[in-house]
Amino acid sequence: MPNLTIFDVAGSGMHAQSTRLNTIASNLANADSVSGDPNAVYRPREPVFTVHGFGPDGTHQGVRVTQIQQSQAEPIARYQPGHPQADGQGYVYAPDIDPVAQMVNLISASRSYQANVEVMNTAKELALATLNMGR
Repeated sequence: MPNLTIFDVAGSGMHAQSTRLNTIASNLANADSVSGDPNAVYRPREPVFTVHGFGPDGTHQGVRVTQIQQSQAEPIARYQPGHPQADGQGYVYAPDIDPVAQMVNLISASRSYQANVEVMNTAKELALATLNMGR
């Protein structure tokens, strides 16, 4: 059986960044949502990563998503008494999401994913070149 640890490591990075991209997309999609109840407001989500070992001796390290954590930030209260979802005091509540920060995270996650794809492609090319040496 071939040693696929570099593929495992890059694959774990791709999976982690894909999860990160999905949570960022969810946060951005819900950035403008409001509710009349502060407890029913969308809470931004963030993946939590941990390091884990690959290979027979565990020396190759990859990343794993262990949980998707909800933000504990308080929702933003906006006074909009004419809004159909306003509470009795005229407030609607929005999630505490900074779209600019989310876009920066989106770019970072996208570039990390792309870097892992390049690692996979380079490893594949090197493996094929090694196999063709014997011909």
